[in-house]
Amino acid sequence: QVQLIESGGGSVQAGGSLTLSCGGSRRTTSNNGLGWFRQSPGKEREFVAGISWNGGNKLYVDSVKGRFTISRSSDRNRATLEMNNLKTEDTAVYFCAAARSAVAGSSSRGYNYWGRGTQVTVSS
Repeated sequence: QVQLIESGGGSVQAGGSLTLSCGGSRRTTSNNGLGWFRQSPGKEREFVAGISWNGGNKLYVDSVKGRFTISRSSDRNRATLEMNNLKTEDTAVYFCAAARSAVAGSSSRGYNYWGRGTQVTVSS
């Protein structure tokens, strides 16, 4: 059974920063793309950022470009989402996901393993 565990969520004021981390077992994540999604109440789950198996390709939703940075560890087992200049509209539950392939696209259908999520709350 694949397990993905997120950490690093919390509450911050607008303009602040948070860093999310996601870890998975080596057998299941080191050769797969990793992605971050988020979901706020009443809204559909939204792609935030993705990174390919070796970190060579990264993808971001337009609303976070220039503010969020995705990376993965040298052993490829962990993904980190550094979030800067946070806005109130970034408030959501953030989910880490492992892609079905080595790339990380923006569609949730491309991911087959999910973490339970971590809450990020940005106040004005």
